[in-house]
Amino acid sequence: MTAAMMSYQVDHDGIATLIWNDSEAPVNSMSQQAVESLANIVDEVISDDSVKGVILTSGKTDFVVGANLKEILTMKSGDWQQDAEQLSAFIQRIHGVMRKMETAGKPFVAALNGTALGGGLELALACHHRIAANQAKARFGFPEVNLGLLPGAGGTQRLPRMLGIEKALPWLMQATQVGPAQAQAAGIIDEVVEPEQLLPAARQWLLDNPQALQPWDVGLNNKRSKFRMPGGEVQSAKVAQTFMGAEAMLRKKTYGNYAAPQAILEAVYEGCQVPFDQGLAIETRGFVRLLLSDQAKALIRTFFTGLQQVNKLKHRPVNIEKRQFTKIGILGAGMMGAGIAYSASLGGLGVVLLDTDQNQAEQGKAYSEKLLKKRLARGKTSQEKVDAQLARILPTTDFNDLAGCDLVIEAVFEDRHIKAEVTAKAEAVLGSDALMASNTSTLPITSLADACQRPEQFIGLHFFSPVDKMPLVEIIVGEKTSQQSVAWALDFVQQLRKTPIVVNDSRGFYTSRVFKTYVLEGMALLSEGVAPALIENAGKMAGMPVGPLALSDEVSMELMDRIARQTQADLGDAYTPHPGDEVVDFMVHHADRIGKKAGRGFYDYPAGEDKALWPGLSEAFVPAATQPEVEQVMQRLLYAQAVEALHCVSEGVISQPHEVDIGSIYGWGFAPHTGGILSFVETIEGFDAFIARADALVQNYGDRFRVPHLVRELAETGGSFYAS
Repeated sequence: MTAAMMSYQVDHDGIATLIWNDSEAPVNSMSQQAVESLANIVDEVISDDSVKGVILTSGKTDFVVGANLKEILTMKSGDWQQDAEQLSAFIQRIHGVMRKMETAGKPFVAALNGTALGGGLELALACHHRIAANQAKARFGFPEVNLGLLPGAGGTQRLPRMLGIEKALPWLMQATQVGPAQAQAAGIIDEVVEPEQLLPAARQWLLDNPQALQPWDVGLNNKRSKFRMPGGEVQSAKVAQTFMGAEAMLRKKTYGNYAAPQAILEAVYEGCQVPFDQGLAIETRGFVRLLLSDQAKALIRTFFTGLQQVNKLKHRPVNIEKRQFTKIGILGAGMMGAGIAYSASLGGLGVVLLDTDQNQAEQGKAYSEKLLKKRLARGKTSQEKVDAQLARILPTTDFNDLAGCDLVIEAVFEDRHIKAEVTAKAEAVLGSDALMASNTSTLPITSLADACQRPEQFIGLHFFSPVDKMPLVEIIVGEKTSQQSVAWALDFVQQLRKTPIVVNDSRGFYTSRVFKTYVLEGMALLSEGVAPALIENAGKMAGMPVGPLALSDEVSMELMDRIARQTQADLGDAYTPHPGDEVVDFMVHHADRIGKKAGRGFYDYPAGEDKALWPGLSEAFVPAATQPEVEQVMQRLLYAQAVEALHCVSEGVISQPHEVDIGSIYGWGFAPHTGGILSFVETIEGFDAFIARADALVQNYGDRFRVPHLVRELAETGGSFYAS
């Protein structure tokens, strides 16, 4: 017996094995067609008298990955009421199928052969029992909150009724994804068995449990029974305290910038006080409201559509054969070089880690050993894998050891002469098809390529610190860099399982150029007499990970001063001073407070204590008698970054809108709740409002807030950055 993309067979004991296998897609997802197929086949097995119990499993590597977001987005026409009704009907259809599975009187067991996320895991929760195969790569959890949504297929109602509200909330609100053993320990999965035992175990459970009922449905057959929430009802003292604590922690962590976690709290709070089906209706209203919001639109576009495109190298130059890298060289075993060596060796590549001193090279390798010991202690790896990875790193001072490398990355000091010297020495021993790259964060790639005999094979690979944690790599294309080199650089970054963005050569490229506007605007505010605490809190309230002054300390004002002076020397009269420059100059050359590494900057860093704002700031930069509203400070900090990013797009420094957004979030932490810097301009603020506010800032603070003509043109024509 079959239904579209699903089939089932019944054995001699009346056990039906229902297999979900979408032949037209690489994974099973809860598309409209899939939901209808599931509805039809559930009706069949329920009405089939020969069926005593049902195993729900997958014909794919994974179980079900969740909702088909691409399809759901096409269901949006722009008419809010019409869209809300259509989406609500679709969600209610899903709820109806799951409720039929739960209440028809035949037990269902989910045989989870692989990953079940979001809607896939919610479908499993609607079964009476869940058994997972012991697959190392399998993941279970509810990632919806990261896309500005809540679990809309019953997750906010079933999970609290299974685990209790206190235990369920972190799973729903934090997008935690875990393996089978952890999911079982949490109570989300009932059993974990070896893969070959998955279907036999599911079959045996059905034979042992011919009658099954969900705990929240006990009152359906016995009116005198009443379901009691594990861990206490919503109004109990303990659970009420849980909600109060969750509200406080959410406000502290997000400053109210994210709608989804708040909506999850509301759905659980309201839905768990009413009968189950009414709770589902509450969840549906919350899901639809979120899905139709600008924030969800921005987050889905960036973290779902955009990330897929970038990580799959959608814009890789065509007709160039993919390259597999086996051995790379790294010049400089400092923090950046050591971090790149770790990531490359983790990806299975051989690494030649070269420095001027053997001890320094050894210290660079020791960095990998330190990280691996931590992974080993946490059970994330084995001693055998640790030994193998460390064996792939060769610390050396001999340039001849670079022979045979597919790629050499220069990661020495930001000094043109040193970079030119090591580049020439490395190129002399490399093969004719080897790439040469620089990890510079500011110096133009085109000028650095002058030290190369083959400038077409020279490219920028700007990693971010700490390399082992930061997913982004900025690929910088020089004037003479070939498309083949670009393609191969993308292949290399993908091989490291990092996220690449491609930018054209310019001073500061994209990320460094825009990042500095945040810290410099913070300093400009300080020079105007805005209180340091107000500046810092406004930055965090705007969604940035830390305030601009603290970030300046982290980066080091000494480095900022050096880069600024190099830029002034290179540009001469063309250099446009920023009001924050004077603050950098004062802190470095007059106050001798260069940042965290020296233990003194805008903050003091006493040993063993939390950092605190330097009391001397109030004397160096006297606070004004009247302070601005926090919203004004937030706006300046965000708009300074956004306007500079718009100029980068207008000038052709970076062209792909998804890469602009992803680069802004992964590169320097631009307010993630906006979906990225272009999403902030177009979707969150809107072109007309953004232009009007930016123009007002120009009148008050100068041309650094002037938007390029491109944005005005898009506003006038009704265009979009995301049109293509």
